[in-house]
Amino acid sequence: MAYTPKTVATGNSVDEYLAMLSESQARDSQTLIDMMQQVSGEPPVLWGTIIGFGKFHYKTKSGIEADWPKIAFAPRKGMLSLYVTFEAAQYKKELDAIGKHKIGKGCIYFKNLDEVNLQSLRTLIEKAYQQDFPC
Repeated sequence: MAYTPKTVATGNSVDEYLAMLSESQARDSQTLIDMMQQVSGEPPVLWGTIIGFGKFHYKTKSGIEADWPKIAFAPRKGMLSLYVTFEAAQYKKELDAIGKHKIGKGCIYFKNLDEVNLQSLRTLIEKAYQQDFPC
């Protein structure tokens, strides 16, 4: 049986999605949308509940193939999740400049953008968008 990815680009409205968020999440999301759109030159696309920009096709060693946004984020309960296509820890210097955050393997988590250096975040997003994708 062929693999069907759970997270795929949809035709759903980003504006309608933002309208369902709290005021602070919608404000932070709009800031990230503006920043990522400027960096990528791409329009925002909903991938389920992830807002992504650009896309690349990957194939894992086990043969699974799918598409994924080059840069993306998701407003989650109590945080923002920034999705990057590299191991986040390799950018320690850039992450330290951003401010208060947590990292996962390919995610960077922020409580909100009030605690983040936006210029440093933009620099990291630019690096993420220009990253050669490992797959």
